[in-house]
Amino acid sequence: MKIENFQSGDLRYAQSLRALERSMVIKMKKLLVYLKDYKKESVLGPLFKLLEASFELIVPLVVASMIDVGIAGHDKGYIIKMCLIMAALGLIGLTCSVTAQYFAAKAAVGFATKLRHGLFSHIQSLSFSQMDKEGTSTLITRMTSDINQVQSGVNLVLRLFLRSPFIVFGAMIMAFTVDVKAALVFVVVIPVLSVIVFGIMLINIPLFKKVQGGLDKVMGITRENLTGVRVVRAFGEEENEIHKFDVVTDSLKRMQEIAGRISALMNPLTYIVINAGLVALIYVGALQVEAGILTQGQVVALVNYMSQILVELVKLANLIITVTKAVACGNRIESIFEIPAGMEQGSALLNGEKETGTVEFDHVSLRYYEGGEEALTDIHFKAQKGHTIGVIGGTGSGKSSLVNLIPRFYDVTKGRVLVNGMDVREYSLEQLRDKIGVVMQKAVLFKGTIRENLLWGNEKASDEELWEALRTAQAEEFVMKKEGKLEEMIEQEGRNLSGGQKQRLSIARALVKKPEILILDDSASALDYATDAALRKSIKEMPGDTTVFIVSQRASSLLHADTIIVLDDGAVAGTGTHEELLQNCQVYQEIYYSQFERREAE
Repeated sequence: MKIENFQSGDLRYAQSLRALERSMVIKMKKLLVYLKDYKKESVLGPLFKLLEASFELIVPLVVASMIDVGIAGHDKGYIIKMCLIMAALGLIGLTCSVTAQYFAAKAAVGFATKLRHGLFSHIQSLSFSQMDKEGTSTLITRMTSDINQVQSGVNLVLRLFLRSPFIVFGAMIMAFTVDVKAALVFVVVIPVLSVIVFGIMLINIPLFKKVQGGLDKVMGITRENLTGVRVVRAFGEEENEIHKFDVVTDSLKRMQEIAGRISALMNPLTYIVINAGLVALIYVGALQVEAGILTQGQVVALVNYMSQILVELVKLANLIITVTKAVACGNRIESIFEIPAGMEQGSALLNGEKETGTVEFDHVSLRYYEGGEEALTDIHFKAQKGHTIGVIGGTGSGKSSLVNLIPRFYDVTKGRVLVNGMDVREYSLEQLRDKIGVVMQKAVLFKGTIRENLLWGNEKASDEELWEALRTAQAEEFVMKKEGKLEEMIEQEGRNLSGGQKQRLSIARALVKKPEILILDDSASALDYATDAALRKSIKEMPGDTTVFIVSQRASSLLHADTIIVLDDGAVAGTGTHEELLQNCQVYQEIYYSQFERREAE
């Protein structure tokens, strides 16, 4: 009974393993659609490699003929003739090899380029929730190293997948054409070599995966330390971080040593087998030569075929290891493609809008991916056109979460968010976000000129409109001081600007868009009080009736807002003007009086 249970369990395990392998292959096949534009190259690459291999298999016969006829008969003319034939075969083989490499490289690089474009396009369509789930570092790894590994796999497959087996079996067949009895040595040697080569490969593949995992850990710790180097030094944690790094790298070293030792067995074991085979081949060949059945040249040809088999088996083993890695990387890439492409978009016409410039939260709740508790709970209010709405609360109270629902960076869990009287889910994302200007909590600028960064808001904006936006954002003064003015170069992430300058340019970029709804998500935190006050005044005086949402932890930034929403742990703790909240809302009172002295105490 126990044996039967074991066998059935073993069978189920084998079936599940086969199912997993099938799913991995199916996933990888889905990516091969990016090779469809390179069908010609995918055929010509292997074809020219087979031609090269064919010429390579002829060379031992030419050498045999040179020895048996030219050298044995002291015929210098024949020797020169055979040398020229060998040179011609080598030249033709080289031409075929270079041509095959060209087609294989063209197909592999083209495949990787299209795959990278497709993956980048798909990542751009993902929602914030999906990006949060996968993580930025994961997506970057898929875009770079994983695609490079798949490219290498495709290149090697096109070059060697047919060539190596063709050489191995072709050499054995050619040996049989020379002499059947001597060729029996090949029948014994090839399976033994295959067992050694592929056995070592099968043992090493899981070890290589562990090594890759160890490398990921080292990369993670390195990235973490380089990103937070100032924090590490501020708290004097250098020794602890060095110790953590040493532990991880030592673990990686041990894994690499184990994999390296096993890999190191391949050469000595294969050479023992191949030399044993050569000894047997020479022994049998000598007996055959003595008996007059074989010539010396034919024995040399058999030895050459044996050497070719050894080289190709090692190549094939390395190819399979590379292909295995490529398939694993391809499956990781495919897992990103399997994520649904962002949010479902509506297709409602804009003439279905009942109002303009209004934003309404209808009993809205939000829960982040695997977030457990709700980030927002039963939020209900309406912002009229042209009003300024302030959002204030403690750290983690849900301020950014609230405003991120308006441009639909996240979808509500319950309730509705209405813009101009329509549910945001009824708009297409392009229609919705065309109405909204957003300045994120973290100012992000891109490498390029100030003009290029501002034109993100409206690529058709004139210089006058750009300067107007800079003036409103209180950025005109420092831009005028720059030598290049609007043509001044900004480094990646605005590294050559201060925090306040980056925030003001980010605000100007949003203002260039002239949006119906402007969201400032704690985007003036790096500004002094005077600049902050001037910014709020200029935004208030902007032409048109822009509905403005200001998220801030400064009570002073919201004093003149038409409505202030006070959040506490994801719920509305109070709504009203500054004066009303100062009388009726305890949470607002605590925030305000922590920043200003009580007038009663003066």
